[in-house]
Amino acid sequence: MKVVVLCGGVSTERAISIVSGVGVCKALRSRGHEAILLDVFFGNEDADLMDAFPEDYDVDGAAKYIHTFDSRVASAVANRSRSFFGANVITLCRMADIVFLALHGENGENGKVQATFDLHKIKYTGTGYMSSALSMDKTLTKIMLEHGNVPVPHGTTVHKGYDSVDIHDIGLSYPVVVKVACGGSSVGVYIAQNDDEYVAALDQAFELEDEVIIEEYINGREFSVGLIDGKALPVIEIVPKAGFYDYKNKYTAGATDEYCPARISEELTRKMQHYAEEGYRALFMKSYARLDFMMDADGEMYCLEANTLPGMTPTSLMPQEAAVLGMDYPTFCEKLIEVSLAKY
Repeated sequence: MKVVVLCGGVSTERAISIVSGVGVCKALRSRGHEAILLDVFFGNEDADLMDAFPEDYDVDGAAKYIHTFDSRVASAVANRSRSFFGANVITLCRMADIVFLALHGENGENGKVQATFDLHKIKYTGTGYMSSALSMDKTLTKIMLEHGNVPVPHGTTVHKGYDSVDIHDIGLSYPVVVKVACGGSSVGVYIAQNDDEYVAALDQAFELEDEVIIEEYINGREFSVGLIDGKALPVIEIVPKAGFYDYKNKYTAGATDEYCPARISEELTRKMQHYAEEGYRALFMKSYARLDFMMDADGEMYCLEANTLPGMTPTSLMPQEAAVLGMDYPTFCEKLIEVSLAKY
């Protein structure tokens, strides 16, 4: 099968997207697929379109080429006049049997790439454009989850320069969580214990986005539930050794302990899996996804967010959950392609 593994881009999660892409590309090639690695934004001007999916292919060399564009990301973001898709990206994706979306963050998960591919009749992994857009916006996610009877933390959304951000007007008390509405990998997430920390958190969040969510802090344990074709995988528990599960703890080796299956009762496991499956349906997801939860000391659960393109490094959460079911990493990558093709 000819597969373009699409990664990179210009989001704050570019680096981890490339790691995911490399892992997926190597896994697919180990199973005999003609997979190639491509940066969605910078593309490849020198691509040989007559031999686009060669039998012999240097994945690490392709990743090294993609990293040569890292220094140009900031200027690319500032220059909004050019097309989002890089050189030969659409052409190569149309030549493939399917595009494996190893994109993370706003650029790949907000539905715009998916909608474009739909118009070009390009097949891709993961859910469609509508559920991608809903899930990327945490405000809309909360609305849809509540409508689907999935519990979420109490809070509100404020807009820069328009809404009051006074903690008393919002009806919350410290500690509170301040987070950007459309971020990923816990970029732009802050926990404020007092007025000074709250003001600092708002300033930092509004530097990233104009829409910010302020919500109650759930003191408890963190979990994640991956889903394939709407069916929940084993629950995984996430235990940072310091602080909370922020970008640093997610991607620093040894900073977090992960337990799968999670160290909770069968009853609580089924309850969380039920909420995950209900959330999947409430957000109109297809193929696969991951939902993240907090659980307090009383066993009350709260869904924090939904991820339509979960991390795909070999040690990411969802591959670990699949491993408990006996799926090694290459098999898992192939499974995601299988369920994604089914939606066509």
